[in-house]
Amino acid sequence: MTSLSELFQQLFQTNAYNGEIIASIVIFSIVGLVGWVAYFVFERYFSKWAAKTETTLDDDILSAVKSIIIIFIVIIGIEYALSPLWFIQPYSDQVNAVFIVLEIFLGAFAVTRVSNILADWYSGRKERIAGSNSHHLLFLLKKIIQIIVYVSAFLLLLYAFKVDLTGAVVGLGVGGIAIAFALQSTLSDFFSAFSIYFDRPFEIGDFIVVGDYSGTVKNIGIRSTRLQLLQGEELVISNKELTAGSVRNFRKLEKRRVTFTIGVTYDTSVEKLRKIPWIITDIIKNMDLAVFDRVNFTEFGDFSLKFLVIYYVNSSDWGKYLDTQERINFAIKEAFEREGIEMAFPTSTIYVKR
Repeated sequence: MTSLSELFQQLFQTNAYNGEIIASIVIFSIVGLVGWVAYFVFERYFSKWAAKTETTLDDDILSAVKSIIIIFIVIIGIEYALSPLWFIQPYSDQVNAVFIVLEIFLGAFAVTRVSNILADWYSGRKERIAGSNSHHLLFLLKKIIQIIVYVSAFLLLLYAFKVDLTGAVVGLGVGGIAIAFALQSTLSDFFSAFSIYFDRPFEIGDFIVVGDYSGTVKNIGIRSTRLQLLQGEELVISNKELTAGSVRNFRKLEKRRVTFTIGVTYDTSVEKLRKIPWIITDIIKNMDLAVFDRVNFTEFGDFSLKFLVIYYVNSSDWGKYLDTQERINFAIKEAFEREGIEMAFPTSTIYVKR
């Protein structure tokens, strides 16, 4: 910078003080031009490209990053513009320290802005997962990211000033271990809530089966999840238990496979036995939500001749399945009565030899 000041001093035939001022103005002008070019590129090319995409995510990120980049360029311009001035030289270390702090924390601010935009975008897509608690989980997630980013920025600042970080790192490590042990159960449930939020094993309104319990998900909290059981009561179960075990989710059940067995008496004639598959096939095919698969004479049981029936219900609704099965049962009963086919019930025949 001194040579640049001397260059302008010789070029304009002026004193050293004026040469430094001219050099400072030129440097700031050059950096300002770079900032204007960056702003022009963002407005002319990047923004138009982002506007053509289907989502608004890139638009929001560009809008947030654009202003931060311009401010960053301005800060660098001021830093380099002040460096040639003679009255700044005695305070150069302090001035450099101020600009280092500004640049590091401006970078941290940029990271948090982008992370907040990404979190809001993800939450907007997945708001149904945790219902009203999505906003609470999102708020906590943002705060955690901000704490991590600014703590990292603070440590980077200490490293830039050549401060020994051994004590700080050890202190953070010991403190973190102590907190983790003290809040082990709470933290497990807390991070399990984020696992549910991002991994999406189930959402609000899903019907799930967990161990011996089955019910509808009503609320996903920070520590626990609430299920409305079929019996009517509410079950509160920890998030850790949910993520550690197996969960059966019926949300993606598009069609339900139904299997049942019909038994008729042994005195049913072969002619009537041959009619039974055709009777059941016609009944199921005439049902609105039912899709026939197969019916077969499968077994000579202890007290009945057994037919295995398999069909599908094109609905995940439990009530619609029950209604369909009920109509099929009535239709089979009516058809068997017309054909004189008797259904079997547990009986024992004892033959006495005289």
